[in-house]
Amino acid sequence: YDDTLMASAGHQAEAILDEVMTKYKGNYILAVEGNPPLNEDGMYCIIGGKPFIDQLKHVAKDAKAIISWGSCASWGCVQAAKPNPTQATPVHKVIFDKPIIKVPGCPPIAEVMTGVITYMLTFDRIPELDRQGRPKMFYSQRIHDKCYRRPHFDAGQFVEAWDDESARKGYCLYKVGCKGPTTYNACSTVQWNEGTSFPIKAGHGCIGCSEDGFWDKGSFYDRLTDIHQFGIEANADQVGATAAGVVGAAAVAHAAVSAIKRASHKNDTPASTADH
Repeated sequence: YDDTLMASAGHQAEAILDEVMTKYKGNYILAVEGNPPLNEDGMYCIIGGKPFIDQLKHVAKDAKAIISWGSCASWGCVQAAKPNPTQATPVHKVIFDKPIIKVPGCPPIAEVMTGVITYMLTFDRIPELDRQGRPKMFYSQRIHDKCYRRPHFDAGQFVEAWDDESARKGYCLYKVGCKGPTTYNACSTVQWNEGTSFPIKAGHGCIGCSEDGFWDKGSFYDRLTDIHQFGIEANADQVGATAAGVVGAAAVAHAAVSAIKRASHKNDTPASTADH
């Protein structure tokens, strides 16, 4: 039941929806795209002559489980960005009596979407979810953790401006706004278009589209605010100097140990008869 996918329309589409709900009562999975606006009695979004919120509750009541497709259904996304005049509301805040699997992303990765459905069809259960209701098999790691530019982050090599030499060398995009260190998704492993690429590989920082409220967290091109408890900001500014300091300290320590060993060896050497 999707106006961009289904062949039917009007009363025919509504009849097919009712038929499916009756035939598979309690055994169908409801996949929801978008979110219902609650202001003005839901009149900001009308489906089949009824407010989205009414349609959602009607179809959800006999569903076995619900999948929230994308960040709109999972978190509210751009529709719920401040000041949110339509009172756009994610699915889990209006449906409380069904298991809900959140598959955020704007949009989600195709293989992640099909992977969730395949798992449910294969094992007849919902996948293991994290505390936010996302499948752990796709959302348990930050994009930063498996990013191919991560070695540059660790080495303190950052792009400072989009046209600088560091950008041409493919250095880390953290300082020009990349949200990979705080974004949980499979972009850096599964990638997009059958593994062809993902935003960071194409030269643009992650905008954090799978995270709650990402539209309200500042410009896509501003670096993350200080998060000292995670060490992110400190690492970006200091990791290069720290690495150099560690190497220098190691060299000094090695020289000191070598000197001690030489002195010890000299003291342990038996004196010759000439010394007497």
